[in-house]
Amino acid sequence: MENVIYNELAARGCDVDVGVVPSTVKGEDGKTHRVQLEIDFVCNKGSKRYYIQSAFALPTIEKWKQEQCSLLKVDDGFKKIIVTKEGLEPHYNENGILVMNIYDFLLDKDSLDF
Repeated sequence: MENVIYNELAARGCDVDVGVVPSTVKGEDGKTHRVQLEIDFVCNKGSKRYYIQSAFALPTIEKWKQEQCSLLKVDDGFKKIIVTKEGLEPHYNENGILVMNIYDFLLDKDSLDF
């Protein structure tokens, strides 16, 4: 699914990169550890930037948290998006992240600006 998303972003004229977000987490040993979280796509088109996570399925709360974690660590005002295979209608979740299915993403050229 990531290849399809990448190809569509490139076809829409976006400059696409992978994003890395540094973070610190507390380990089971009680110590803090520095980790790097990945954002699947950081897309730039003119003055717009989009952070996009690709998730084939989001069956559990833990998977939802995992996919959102790196997006929530980015503290700028650009749009954050999760694209999933599941047939969800495009909507913003409680964290302000746009969640949409792959079909809406591919079939609507303006889907990044919902």
